[in-house]
Amino acid sequence: MPRPLGELEDAVMTRVWQWNRPVTVREVLEDLQQERSIAYTTVMTVMDNLHQKGWVRREAEGRAYRYTAVSTRAAYSAALMNEAWSTSDNPAAALVAFFGMMSAEQREALRDAVRIVQPAEPAVEPAPGPAADTAADPAPPPAAADHGAEGDSAGRSDEPGR
Repeated sequence: MPRPLGELEDAVMTRVWQWNRPVTVREVLEDLQQERSIAYTTVMTVMDNLHQKGWVRREAEGRAYRYTAVSTRAAYSAALMNEAWSTSDNPAAALVAFFGMMSAEQREALRDAVRIVQPAEPAVEPAPGPAADTAADPAPPPAAADHGAEGDSAGRSDEPGR
């Protein structure tokens, strides 16, 4: 299970995930500097730490590296949610509390996700017992139920076998 990313690690990984291409320390630095004052060596250290932790892979390009995310932001978020849920002493209650915190849009996204991962429900077989015995009997054919529609008033039909 991944540990949650620190604030600066998250800021760096957000860019790597959003850009979805190999990035350099310089590119991340220049983007981060639009929000805060930060040194090149700080970003370089964070990206090296992310590499050591397995969040990014890197390839040498001249004297620099290009970094690429190992997994997606969605996979990271899913791992965090799974870890939080699995450490609960009452997973069902934790889920109920979590669902209660969700917005209507988040609950709709959850419903969509469940539909994607859950195959169509198979037909439910009746449970054994008296109710199942009567439910398993086939219904009479429509012609047998409506005696006056096809035959004479005695319920006879012109079709063979009736």
